[in-house]
Amino acid sequence: MEVSMFIAKILALVYLAIGAGMIMNGKYYKKLIDDMMASPATIYLGGIMALIAGFLIVSYHNIWSQDWTVVITLFGWMGLIKGVTLLAFPKAMRAITKSMMKKWNFSVLGFCAIILGLVFGYLGMGL
Repeated sequence: MEVSMFIAKILALVYLAIGAGMIMNGKYYKKLIDDMMASPATIYLGGIMALIAGFLIVSYHNIWSQDWTVVITLFGWMGLIKGVTLLAFPKAMRAITKSMMKKWNFSVLGFCAIILGLVFGYLGMGL
């Protein structure tokens, strides 16, 4: 359970920071994603980072239980799959991201990220 709470605290911090950034600087985040998708090196680096983060979570926290800790495992597997997909199919991921960005509202995404961060923060505190 300690590992679950530690990972939840990390995810809380990440999601709270990103959520606040999206709400306060939506245009910046849109440009950031546009720039990232235009750079093969950035896509490659993002794939490596997602692969490593997902692998670490899956390696140390591959727990399939009937409580909240399974969410950590699911996030690990999603990161692992995202990393492999970014590295193996970068052009497809670029096309999918560009088509999805037309529909994204960064204020709504930011609010969802903050809610997710608060939930992970609460769970990470072990209350």
